[in-house]
Amino acid sequence: MSSSPQHPGPAPMDHSGTDVEDLALYREKFRRRLPESLDELHGPARGVVELPLHVAWSGMTSYDLGKPRQRMGLYRTVLHEGLRDDLPLYLNQDLLLELWPVLRTLVGRTVRTVWEDAFPRLAQRTRAAA
Repeated sequence: MSSSPQHPGPAPMDHSGTDVEDLALYREKFRRRLPESLDELHGPARGVVELPLHVAWSGMTSYDLGKPRQRMGLYRTVLHEGLRDDLPLYLNQDLLLELWPVLRTLVGRTVRTVWEDAFPRLAQRTRAAA
């Protein structure tokens, strides 16, 4: 069958078989959530953080920032599930920069790429830590 408006041809695929259009939409979802600057991230640096259910819908909702694994879990959850207004409330610029070299390995490729493209300081932190 030929490609026509009624019967479009198959969507372009990347090397892994992912629909390129779907991947672009997925990236855009995360780009729209980004703050203008890392300076906007004034979330807590210590204490216990309670995430709302729209962010922590499938797991823990309470995180003790004094515990490294919980701190990393909070950041991973907020980066993946947080909305634009959530990021400044729950992420702290200094902690994000400190955690990024390891955190970047725990988040999905799309999240990592979107954040590093928008904020080169994150990628620089990774190179400096290597």
